[in-house]
Parts: sequence; C-alpha cells; structure tokens
Amino acid sequence: MKLSTKGRYGLRAMLDLALNSAEEAVALSSVAERQNISISYLEQLIAKLKKAGLVNSIRGAQGGYVLAKPAKDISVGDILRALEGDLNPVDCAEIMGGESTCSGSDLCVTKYVWKRISDSINNAVDEIMLSELVEESLQLRSEHGILKDTKIETMCDK
Repeated sequence: MKLSTKGRYGLRAMLDLALNSAEEAVALSSVAERQNISISYLEQLIAKLKKAGLVNSIRGAQGGYVLAKPAKDISVGDILRALEGDLNPVDCAEIMGGESTCSGSDLCVTKYVWKRISDSINNAVDEIMLSELVEESLQLRSEHGILKDTKIETMCDK
C-alpha cells in the first residue's frame, strides 16, 4: 500500500500543529513554510481534517488552527483515514465489511490474505498516537540541536 501526498503531507501538518499550537493558534502559512507544502494544498488538507473533527479553526487577528483534541487522543489512523479514506489494500467488499459483489467470493482464498494485510495496517496506524510522534520529534530535534521552528527537509516525503 502506498499513501498519497494527502496522507503524507497531512500527517506532517498535524505533527506541526501538535508541536506548535500548544500556546496559540498556528497560521497555515507558517505550517506551509516549515513543511514545504503549498498553502493551497495545505488548505485542502486542513479542510478534510477539520471535517473529521481533528482540527479547529480560530478566527481573528490571533487566529489560525489548533488540534481539536489532545494529541494523545488522535491516532495516525484517524489522520490517514480523514485524508485517504479507508486504508484497505484492495477493494474487496468482504474485507470492508459489506456484502460481496464478487462472483467467486465463495471460493476465493486470497481474500484471507487481503483481510490479514488490512487488519495489520489498520492496527498499526491505530496504535500510533500523534503524541508519540511529538515526543519522538522533540527528542530527535534535541539530539541534533535543532530549534522547534526550524524547517526540516524530509527526503522520505519527496
């Protein structure tokens, strides 16, 4: 399974908000600059995250965005599903919990493979909380002497 830029950039944006919105709302322009994401694309991602109840907007001169709930209550799975939809590796109705429309489902053995892969992916992303990523980020930045607001190029997202 390969995530699109929506999932990858959205996760980075949520981590940025978690790191920077503890004391005040964060302007999207500052997230865009730190994360090297175009502001228009970031606006699209934030709209989906807001609709999913993961971020809140604050109006006014000191406005911007904040997490809608504590980082310890937001899983990576919550974020990825808000941006990507379901995380199933194949479109198999039985994996997604629906009625099978597949004419060969009674004899299909591969559905068990897809189900196990789907369960593994979903369990993994649901067990990783945003707060864990915050802690890891702060630790890595400390080890490398990097200030909180410093822009970091991430080659894995290119």
